[in-house]
Amino acid sequence: METQQTTLSPQVAAAPEPSLPAFDNAPIGVFDSGFGGLTVAREIAKALPRESIVYLGDSARCPYGPRSLEEVDGFVQQIGGWLVQRGVKMVVIACNTATAAGLAHAQQTFPVPVIGVVEPGARAAAHATRNNRVGVIATKATVESDAYTRAIRHLDAGITVFSTATPRFVEIAEQGIRMAEGPLENYTSLASKVYIRPAFEEIAREYLEPLRRTEVDTLVLGCTHFPLLKALIGSVMGRDVKLISSSTEAARDVADILASRGACASVDHEARYEFFTTGNDIDEFRSFGSRVFREPIDAVARVNWADA
Repeated sequence: METQQTTLSPQVAAAPEPSLPAFDNAPIGVFDSGFGGLTVAREIAKALPRESIVYLGDSARCPYGPRSLEEVDGFVQQIGGWLVQRGVKMVVIACNTATAAGLAHAQQTFPVPVIGVVEPGARAAAHATRNNRVGVIATKATVESDAYTRAIRHLDAGITVFSTATPRFVEIAEQGIRMAEGPLENYTSLASKVYIRPAFEEIAREYLEPLRRTEVDTLVLGCTHFPLLKALIGSVMGRDVKLISSSTEAARDVADILASRGACASVDHEARYEFFTTGNDIDEFRSFGSRVFREPIDAVARVNWADA
């Protein structure tokens, strides 16, 4: 009996067609209680010049610092939901108080990635300290939430965190913006001169001298207004203390998350910036905002929550 033998030829899998990179030209949503979060928007625009941004400053309810965390959490839900309805691909809570109050809730609620400014700043501080002594300056609500202490010690339990509420720094930052008159392109040098003033230095020393005596070698600027005061704060703390800007670190996180998700804007996308405020003084927001954002803000629209 003959046996029929069949020879099976090996199957060669077809080479997969090269996949095109994923792009997402939807805007990034950024919000704060007022102008301070524009320092975050500025860092995002600088790091990711092709990304569009929708920014909302909740000036009508500013400041968030003295409010309860429960109340601020409600604001986060309302504003985040509004940004999601506008089609943003990510929400950035550009406010330390709002991050402490509502980040976890927002991450559970919204269908897009949500980041705050506490964790990025905490991570940078934990990596930067050499003597395991880190200072944090922030609003009263942020300090009382212990958000930075928990975040830093979660990364390194050996770090001692010293936190101080510095509420008048917000007032100084905004007063300096009003005083730094001159062309927008010269604003950086103008502001540095404005903030180094005896009256401002006296307030800064009152807040910072106790921290300086704790021998911290790293200081987190735990409010998005505070990067405007780096020259003033640095002059009191000294050159050996590294200042960590939560605005800069948050922008790095935005870039990393978008890259890992294939959600960056396409190379030929022209960035568009939209600005909104809940406050009544549109002209003031435009004038202030241009100096904080370091680019002219031509148009600001008002959001009325009753209408929204």
